[in-house]
Amino acid sequence: MRVAVASDHAGFALKQIVAAHLADGGHEVIDCGTDTDDRVDYPAFCADAARKVVAGHVDRAFVFGGSGNGEQMAANKVPGARAALCHDEYTARLSREHNDANVCSIGSRVTGLDVALAIVDVFVATGFAGGRHSARVAQLAALDGSGD
Repeated sequence: MRVAVASDHAGFALKQIVAAHLADGGHEVIDCGTDTDDRVDYPAFCADAARKVVAGHVDRAFVFGGSGNGEQMAANKVPGARAALCHDEYTARLSREHNDANVCSIGSRVTGLDVALAIVDVFVATGFAGGRHSARVAQLAALDGSGD
């Protein structure tokens, strides 16, 4: 699987760990920045990762910040992106099964490392359930005009 990762300064260390974890699992990782833990604004980095998903250049994306909230918001500004803020394996699983989320946001200051890695593994491994959820995902696409 091809996976994009992006972060601000607060999420940089977790992004690096997750990127290595994904690569160790055989995934191709595309790093959309930032490249240091120097203070930086996150919107452009997170939007870039989301655009890569929507364009089909990657299968999924992960964005990281202090809380993950702003990163999720930035990714969701990209038409066709469905970014979910995940706090545990349950929210990661349901975001994929029910919402066909293609971007996962994780807050490095509120999520422990073991939990973050478990979220990543679940988000990568879980498919979309389809069925009754398909109509809802289509309604989400209609809201942003992406027609997904």
